[in-house]
Amino acid sequence: MSLKNKLSRLKPHIARGKMDSLPEGEVSLIPANQKKEIPFLSVWEKEGVQPYYFDDNFCLVREVHYPITHQHGRYSFKAFLEAMSHWQAFSGSHPLSAKGFKPSDLFFFDTETTGLGGGAGNTIFLLGYAFFRQDKIILKQHILYEPGSEVPLYQSFLENINYTTLVTYNGKAFDWPQVKTRHTLVREHVPRLPQFGHFDLFHASRRLWKDRMKSVKLSNVEKEILKFERDGDIPGFLAPIIYFDFVERKDPEGLLGVIKHNEHDILSLITLYTHLTFQILQKDPGQTTVEKRLIGKWFHYIGEEETAVAALKEAADEQDLPAKHDLAFHLKRAGQYEEAGKLWLEVSESGERPIQKEACIELAKLYEHQFKELKKALDYTSLALAINDAEINEPLKPRLRFKKDAEKRKARLQRKGK
Repeated sequence: MSLKNKLSRLKPHIARGKMDSLPEGEVSLIPANQKKEIPFLSVWEKEGVQPYYFDDNFCLVREVHYPITHQHGRYSFKAFLEAMSHWQAFSGSHPLSAKGFKPSDLFFFDTETTGLGGGAGNTIFLLGYAFFRQDKIILKQHILYEPGSEVPLYQSFLENINYTTLVTYNGKAFDWPQVKTRHTLVREHVPRLPQFGHFDLFHASRRLWKDRMKSVKLSNVEKEILKFERDGDIPGFLAPIIYFDFVERKDPEGLLGVIKHNEHDILSLITLYTHLTFQILQKDPGQTTVEKRLIGKWFHYIGEEETAVAALKEAADEQDLPAKHDLAFHLKRAGQYEEAGKLWLEVSESGERPIQKEACIELAKLYEHQFKELKKALDYTSLALAINDAEINEPLKPRLRFKKDAEKRKARLQRKGK
């Protein structure tokens, strides 16, 4: 039966992203004394895969090496070393900062599972990771040969783990919690899980590009940001079907495609961390004005005001009105009222309505409290109300809330001016 027909037959096993267990009796473990009888072993070996035996059972382990000159998307892996050196020179703080780390401390990690949900019923069948060693990248993948072989899987994965920081894509919410759940089931037989730091690049990607693309799933980020195009890639949602087909037939044809998909995911994490570093530290000559503004807002969020202002100034100098709006708040807090007022005046005249009306209110505050010109304060409050009434595309609740607050301000200014 062809792989395509097998996949069609196995589709009923999937329900809402979760794979049911195979019927009892369809799977039988291969005893350790039959090591030479692993089906298709020569095919596996051509792909750099070897069996790993432990406790009368086994899993499969694949290892491949890449030179640091290898190009994956817009960068070679050598650029990662440059990114790491930039972090060493950075004096501030950031959630993705690798200051004080060596390149070999980072552990680029991804899994493939039998379902998209959490819990003990979801099995990890592939643990993949890459790390730097001198002039090369070592990529290893630990493959669950069949359900019930998790002891050798986690033994092979954990026996030599000695890394400082995980780098994942949504790994905080999915991959590593799944590892912890599955490890609980075999923890009496394998080493403990190590304590890791964690760089989750999914959240960074959302901060910078969520308005630029419909979804910030890794494949979209690869294509639109990293300039990496996959050729003949197997979609991730097919991975559970393909794995269970492999468990039944032992033919690695389809599973090797899933393994290649996982390999690309891991290599993309290296390129993405490199690119995010160049974005955050403003070392990317192609950085857009919007990206500069969003980096500035990110630094403000984590309390790095000096770096935030520098990034916002760059974006403002490129005539980004939202950046001027954000920068004005920093200038106001620093007591630079005239400079803040000039920026808000530009935004009130030319900005899009949501920030335009906010700028008008901020000008009203400046004219009331700092410049002591109540008439101008009242004029800008009235202008803010007019802009709000004309903004029919904004949701009703925020518009009503803004109107209520602005009308209170207007009434108070009118009483104050009598």
